[in-house]
Amino acid sequence: MGLFSFIKNAGAKVFGIGKTTAEEATEAAAEKANKLVNAVEALGFAVVDLDITVVDDLATVYGEAENQATREKVVLVVGNTEGIASVDDRMTTAVQEPEAQFHTVVRGDTLGKIAKTYYGNAMKYPVIFEANKPMLTHPDKIYPGQVLRIPALED
Repeated sequence: MGLFSFIKNAGAKVFGIGKTTAEEATEAAAEKANKLVNAVEALGFAVVDLDITVVDDLATVYGEAENQATREKVVLVVGNTEGIASVDDRMTTAVQEPEAQFHTVVRGDTLGKIAKTYYGNAMKYPVIFEANKPMLTHPDKIYPGQVLRIPALED
């Protein structure tokens, strides 16, 4: 899929307090990567050989996702984490499917407003909500800087 950009200081606080010395930087990066792997696994995504590396604010994700939706959700879990500005998606998928679009939430956005923009119908917001589960727990709980999956409507 490629390289995705995110707002570095917006998102879930997965990392906690950072390290300050050069020797601890490598350890801190490994700890961040482990916490990201744990966050992805806690959501129950099926990814074979999931591996994440972190260098500064760039996370690189490896593994084989069961489908394109899972692949995109993993990228979003990692990218919507505070301290991560970019995700280099090196994952593969077991089944080739079309890629979804992505939308960065801005102040004033609602899922209805986003649905109106992409689908021409605000009442299609449940499609976006379902496409972003389990990261979204309620349709009203989105925040500026968050990146959402916008799948194509099925015929």
